[in-house]
Amino acid sequence: MEVKKLGVGNTTSSITKHFVLARLHSLAGLIPLGLFLIEHFYTNATAILGADTYNRQIAFLHNIPFVLLIEIFFIAIPLIFHAVYGMYLTFISRNNTLTYSYRRNWLFFFQRITGIVTLIFVVYHIWALRISNAISGTEVSFQVVSEHLQNPWIFAFYVVGIIATTYHFANGISTGLITWGITIGKASQKMSSRICLGVFILMTVIGIMTLFAFV
Repeated sequence: MEVKKLGVGNTTSSITKHFVLARLHSLAGLIPLGLFLIEHFYTNATAILGADTYNRQIAFLHNIPFVLLIEIFFIAIPLIFHAVYGMYLTFISRNNTLTYSYRRNWLFFFQRITGIVTLIFVVYHIWALRISNAISGTEVSFQVVSEHLQNPWIFAFYVVGIIATTYHFANGISTGLITWGITIGKASQKMSSRICLGVFILMTVIGIMTLFAFV
């Protein structure tokens, strides 16, 4: 009897741990990372208004007090947790797209695929335009980004990366609203799906327009 109770206790503890981590994973993607993504898209979109506008926006961000601490605790740590636990969920979750043609299964399938693509894209982006420039002592500017995107393969990679990122974010909002019990009924879920589709399209268009602004 004691062995059975211990087994039930371990199972309950495991379920509770997974529940908490899943909620934290969702929260990290929606709030700190979601807000940062919107800000990042806005900052880069200033390039559409010209090099001077973009450079002023970059200078403004760099002059924010405690910017390094903000980047570490509100961007880097949530990003690492969201990425690591997201990859864990990707490899343990089952998907029924080949068995059932339900729309939600396909959305979940693409959420996993875009999560992997987004992670690769973000790691490359951080290395190419942040870490490597910091090592060489080069400040990020319109010219630096423009030169980086002159390579057609890199430009194409950024297009794919932006599409993957915006889909992952928009669909993440839709599933997050369900996860947190905000959209419970079918009508509210359908409405949120349409709104999130609009978010995906809008952010994708802005992101690609921004890329062309640099070249």
